[in-house]
Amino acid sequence: MGKRLFVALGIGGLVLGVLAVLPAQPASSTGAGLTAVAASSWQTDASVLGLAVAKGKVYVGGRFTTVRPPGAPAGTREVTRTYLAAFNESTGALDAAMNHVLNGFVWAIVASPDGSRVYVGGDFTRVDGLVRNRIAAFDTATGRLVANIAPQVSYRVKALAIGRYSLYFGGSFGLVNGVTRNRVAAISTVTGALLPWDPDADDDVYAIDVADDNSRVYLGGTFGTVRGANHWAVASVNTSTGAVLPFPAASAVPLPNSSCTSRVKDIETSGSRVFFADAGDGWGCFDGTWAADVATGKLLWKSNCLGATEALAMVNGWLFKGSHAHSCPGTFADGSGTHFLLLQNPATGTLGPWFPDTNGGPPTLVGPLVATSGGSDLWVGGDFTTVNGAGQQGLTRFTNLGPGAAPLRPAAPTLSSTAAHRVNATVRTSLDKDDVRLTYFLLRGTANTVVASTRASSAFWYRPTIVLTDAAAPSGTTQAYRIEVYDGHHVVRGSYATIKVR
Repeated sequence: MGKRLFVALGIGGLVLGVLAVLPAQPASSTGAGLTAVAASSWQTDASVLGLAVAKGKVYVGGRFTTVRPPGAPAGTREVTRTYLAAFNESTGALDAAMNHVLNGFVWAIVASPDGSRVYVGGDFTRVDGLVRNRIAAFDTATGRLVANIAPQVSYRVKALAIGRYSLYFGGSFGLVNGVTRNRVAAISTVTGALLPWDPDADDDVYAIDVADDNSRVYLGGTFGTVRGANHWAVASVNTSTGAVLPFPAASAVPLPNSSCTSRVKDIETSGSRVFFADAGDGWGCFDGTWAADVATGKLLWKSNCLGATEALAMVNGWLFKGSHAHSCPGTFADGSGTHFLLLQNPATGTLGPWFPDTNGGPPTLVGPLVATSGGSDLWVGGDFTTVNGAGQQGLTRFTNLGPGAAPLRPAAPTLSSTAAHRVNATVRTSLDKDDVRLTYFLLRGTANTVVASTRASSAFWYRPTIVLTDAAAPSGTTQAYRIEVYDGHHVVRGSYATIKVR
């Protein structure tokens, strides 16, 4: 197995302060298990908007019309894929069989629970010349269109979710098969027939998901009413009728006013919890994530990071968020940059120490827009053009394989000698994108003799100084010291500093 996100954080001594801002290690896990080094992945020539994993393949939809191999610059080695493609989940290689021509963007993809089908929603009205008005289904074994899944949806489908034998979908439409269905509807996954489910939202639905126990469907978007009653941006509804269910946690989303409009952009259900991603217009408007209990509908926590959150995915029991977070109370503030990829402890919402990054590319400049996991990996799509500073457009993935990221090279220590045979070395802690607890060694001389060691935690928003002491330095001599940092896989040494020992 590869490098893990966490080693134990329950430590004392020099680094007690970090415990207030870094999440405790889950009792049953050492973290999401992802390295911060992106695995090899194909790229797209424009934004990725939909992702789903099924039967060892990752299905990708969006605005793109070509894909290209890892490392290929834009405009080179391109292979035509019109708004939809598939890749091998293990290797990242392009799947040759999944090659269809759609005449409009793909906004959402969802896989059936058994992985035998993927459902695609978007702006298209034709697939390979056949009529498919904004929704189509494909057999994952053959790659072929499923004949009886062909509802006539009048306008954009932006979100999809599966619940038992129903395909729930949301977007900007007003009619399905000529019947009024305002922004949300459902069809049978068996027959393709329109179902009576009808929440009737008054504005766009961006996100939709079904509780794991099929007890309710969650809606998110910019709507103000559902079934004629006031429900701003989020609602919980019955799975068969669409009737609104009590959901006190909805108070997490502030009501709109002249300086703030916050709307729900993504929803992720996992067991007894459901998680929501918000994006706000207006300075200081709610942009963060929040969690609710499925059974009671009560709010469990609310994270007030600023910088719109667009994508959520559960990875090995940890919550991934794709956002352009630039300020997060209790951890980092404005001035630390924009952090597009983050993990959260799903029990508390506190940030986990996993710090790869993307940029934000055209047209939205947001960065990550969608994410999914096959269990032990994380696939991220969006409008970014770099990952960890290297060229990578539209699509990336992270796995638990390999040694992960190396620590930042430590600085030369600041040395002092206040007593005979004693040298104190002071240095700022290093940084590691997928380990927060590192081992530090104080090395003496060109032989690099280890004379002291300690372990300490750090994150980009918290880098304490540590002191290592050589208590047996030869008095009256001039000695050179440097710091070595070790993360369990990589050894990184800093430069020397010298001092005359008392």
